[in-house]
Amino acid sequence: MLVVPLACKEAAVAAIKRWRPAVHAWRGLLRLLARLRRNRSLAVRAAGMLGGALAGGVAHAATLPDDRADIMYHAYDGGGLKASGPAILVRKKLGESLSLSGSYYVDMVSNASIDVVTTASPYKETRNEYNLGADYMVRDATVSVSTSHSKEPDYIAASTSVDISQEVFGGMTTLALGFTRGHDQVGRKDLGFFDTATHWRYRLGMTQILTPTWLASANFEAVSDDGFLGSPYRVARIFGSTVPESNPRTRTSRALQLRSVSEVAPGNAVRVDYRYFWDTWGIKAHTGQLGYSRSFTDQWLVDWYARYYTQKKALFYSDDAQVETTYLSRNRQLSTFKTLTLGAKVAYTVKSVPGSYEVKLNGAYELIRYKFADFTDVRSGKAYEFDARVLQLFMTVIF
Repeated sequence: MLVVPLACKEAAVAAIKRWRPAVHAWRGLLRLLARLRRNRSLAVRAAGMLGGALAGGVAHAATLPDDRADIMYHAYDGGGLKASGPAILVRKKLGESLSLSGSYYVDMVSNASIDVVTTASPYKETRNEYNLGADYMVRDATVSVSTSHSKEPDYIAASTSVDISQEVFGGMTTLALGFTRGHDQVGRKDLGFFDTATHWRYRLGMTQILTPTWLASANFEAVSDDGFLGSPYRVARIFGSTVPESNPRTRTSRALQLRSVSEVAPGNAVRVDYRYFWDTWGIKAHTGQLGYSRSFTDQWLVDWYARYYTQKKALFYSDDAQVETTYLSRNRQLSTFKTLTLGAKVAYTVKSVPGSYEVKLNGAYELIRYKFADFTDVRSGKAYEFDARVLQLFMTVIF
């Protein structure tokens, strides 16, 4: 996601969901780079088309995703929060131009984070998420429509998305537009549902094949939020005393992400990512990532990466305010902090019968180090820091 993490529980969910398509995407990139290397003259000609008139070339039509079934187990453990559960995804083509998909995702949460143990009691709850989607292909364009619904005891979220991608310049350039509208119901266990939040997301992106072994992309996202944007359980501190958190009811954010992927040798790819985020709450964040992917054989694909994130605090964030203000929060995800992530993914093809089916096993692991500059652990009086671990194990059947 291009937005800054919210509460601790949502951050854990986001960390897990970020990996769902990652291994498949990397395998696809390596295959595309290999195909371009074999068709070097076509790729080189097409790479220069953006600066001049459209030249002739071999058409590269859009394709629908493979028919597939995925089953996954995921787990997050960090900062006193544990979240785990299964997930399943099924995708099926109907004819040559339509593909349907559905997924079910479960988070079983056990929360004893610092926010909870210092102001309330640890708790357990379950979050269920359902997703339905359809991809429709028209020549070199793909239209994707999806809807999702998630529910937990004190929060219900629903969203609908529409995305359009168009390949141009002989398939060497892909343009993408997207829009998502979300509507949430916010509650508290002792009060029931008492407020709402609405979210609008606008996406624009471009991916360009620059040479037979080099891809680059740029993506921009604008987000507008309106409604209850805090936590009904969280408290802030002022003059050493606790008071209910008070956040603005509107927020607008922007994010720009740049990515470069290059095949440095057959079956070996390096990627570099940079993302800049800013919003009307005063938060500014930078993310940099460096990754290396290697295909050892047709069966094994391994990816290693490191990611660094740094963030400036929100205007109304304070660890212990010394003056009364209209808005005040002690949400550590709005504070000044940084993270360092080390991760690895492994994909193994168990069985592959060309034109019939393929079975793959995948594993992914992430170690995340959080260091907060101006959020104090009241139990020790020191700046808070912790380690988090994310694990994914899943099996994919392509048929």
